[in-house]
Amino acid sequence: MPKLSAAQLRTRLRRIKLLLCDVDGVLTDGAIFITGEGEIKRFHVHDGLGQRLAAQAGLKIGWVSARPSIITTRRAKELKTDFIVQTRDGKVPAVEKILSKTGLNWADACFVGDDVVDLGVLRRVGLAVAPADARPEAKALAHFITKLKGGNGCVREVVEMILKAQGKWATILTNYAK
Repeated sequence: MPKLSAAQLRTRLRRIKLLLCDVDGVLTDGAIFITGEGEIKRFHVHDGLGQRLAAQAGLKIGWVSARPSIITTRRAKELKTDFIVQTRDGKVPAVEKILSKTGLNWADACFVGDDVVDLGVLRRVGLAVAPADARPEAKALAHFITKLKGGNGCVREVVEMILKAQGKWATILTNYAK
């Protein structure tokens, strides 16, 4: 997919109403530690706060994972994620259900994905994003590749881009600087 010009990117960023993310490799660094009691994943606090800021600015947030996990559910609930779908039945049908619930269409959505299980969604959304360390196939479909790696603030990078393009970032900064 050809990369967007700066003007085309700004136009797409302004349209985004729904931010969707893969989990492992995007919201986490992709490492999963399996213990006798369960699993451990590492989420970055910058991504979590970025998600909360996006929600405060009126964006809907969804996580779409092909790997069901209690830890993912816990973190999503902690952040008051609007939609959490963990399914092995394909991400495209999962996103279509979210779009139906919101009344939005593919062009209104941004998706951050890093691997081959994300290709169908990356191909369809209005703004496809891949983390810096995504698989080559995901990067090839991305309109934008973040500077940061998955699990290391890449979602926050995307949130700030969206909110700045929509003219909402300055208000957020003002509210926190009080």
